[in-house]
Amino acid sequence: MTETVKETTTMRRFDVARLLTILIRPREAFAPMSADKRGTWLTPMLALTLSSILAIVASGYLKTQAALEGVTELPPDWQYWTPDMQQSFMDAQQTAQGPLVNYALPMIGALVVLWLGWIVFSGVMRLVSTLLGGRGSMQSALNVVGWAGTPFIIRDILRALFMLITNRQVSSPGLSGFAETGFFSQLLARTDLFFFWNIALLAIGFSIVDGLPKRKTLIGTLVVVILWLMIQAGAGAAIANLG
Repeated sequence: MTETVKETTTMRRFDVARLLTILIRPREAFAPMSADKRGTWLTPMLALTLSSILAIVASGYLKTQAALEGVTELPPDWQYWTPDMQQSFMDAQQTAQGPLVNYALPMIGALVVLWLGWIVFSGVMRLVSTLLGGRGSMQSALNVVGWAGTPFIIRDILRALFMLITNRQVSSPGLSGFAETGFFSQLLARTDLFFFWNIALLAIGFSIVDGLPKRKTLIGTLVVVILWLMIQAGAGAAIANLG
């Protein structure tokens, strides 16, 4: 009877209570996942989806209000732009004031990056774990990566609250205030307390679920995360330059 109850508990696909447990007692939260036969990633991924939408709605609201008031947030190197570039920027701002640009497109982009990035990153972590001797599966990798992203839910909520309370955008996310523009700025923008919290949860999760030594798991996680961070920063810098 006891074994039946335990099996039913570990196979729950929607478990809101585990969101809190993963933050304060991660080992206790990850331990049952090694026996999970079904995916348990639905809860964290839905929560991340909602928190991402919340942050985008808050940002879009501020952009809409600024457009209605005739206030335009200028780029940090605005004074170095030529008059033609400045005029082109102002013209573009006039056409970028609708809900499609302020809400719909950012939401679509953020959710595509979230869900596609989750699948790709899980696959890479699964490959590295296997090379290191891990005994997990792709399903377990999806579970661990999904739950390890819980700190980003808090980050999205805090950013949304900050924007709504202060009535201004988050101009320098992460450590990006230490760099002006370019690749290094994009790299630092993705580096904050929640980023390191995510790394810790990934290392704990894969160590428990895949049965790997702690040091080996931490090294493998750091290698994958750093490479992933550099790819994201490079893509962000390219998009910024194109813009």
